[in-house]
Amino acid sequence: MPIIPGIFHNAILISAVTAWFIAQLLKIAVSLLLLRKLNFQLFISSGGFPSSHSATVSALALGIGKYYGWDSPIFAVSAVYGMVVLYDAAGVRRAAGKQAEVLNKLVERLYQGSDFAQDRLKELIGHTPFEVFGGVIVGIIVGLLL
Repeated sequence: MPIIPGIFHNAILISAVTAWFIAQLLKIAVSLLLLRKLNFQLFISSGGFPSSHSATVSALALGIGKYYGWDSPIFAVSAVYGMVVLYDAAGVRRAAGKQAEVLNKLVERLYQGSDFAQDRLKELIGHTPFEVFGGVIVGIIVGLLL
């Protein structure tokens, strides 16, 4: 089967991409509900509820487990890959976001009133454990439905 048509018939890939897409749409919906603000920029942003990284790897691992078997080596690889992504989202990237927040405040205080032109560091790059859990739930639901 040629590459392009094959990609569009890959149920596991479609499940993972769909989980990402739904999680990104849910970020917009959550923002609309909580902040009463329609922010389409959230569709292409990282951070927020639910974690699209978590949704994607959860749907991917679930799809691989269903298709190839829960005892297959490829499921083991996808499960470990998923755990690394979940840890990174709630650990390393969240810590980097907190550091960016502190650095932004320091730069603002240090150069208050001057013409210092420094772009703000992106603060919303990681996830709380709740946001990661929400992404996992989205991924599982999508993985079970597709």
